[in-house]
Amino acid sequence: MPKEKVVKEEPLEKQLWKAADKLRKNIDAAEYKHIVLGLIFLKYISDSFEELFNKIKAGKGDYRNADPEDKDRPY
Repeated sequence: MPKEKVVKEEPLEKQLWKAADKLRKNIDAAEYKHIVLGLIFLKYISDSFEELFNKIKAGKGDYRNADPEDKDRPY
């Protein structure tokens, strides 16, 4: 009987860094910096979104009675 493969779910950040490590082996350092800068930018945007989403969800101050799922309201 073959063993069933256990799949562990990893956080997105860990998956991205593993992918970056694999790419680093095959890419020149001058080109690799563009990949790393892209990953840093994605992390920054993700953190910024999460921070704003939590502020809106808490509904304090300027975000009182705001709906975090409202796509039409600019924040």
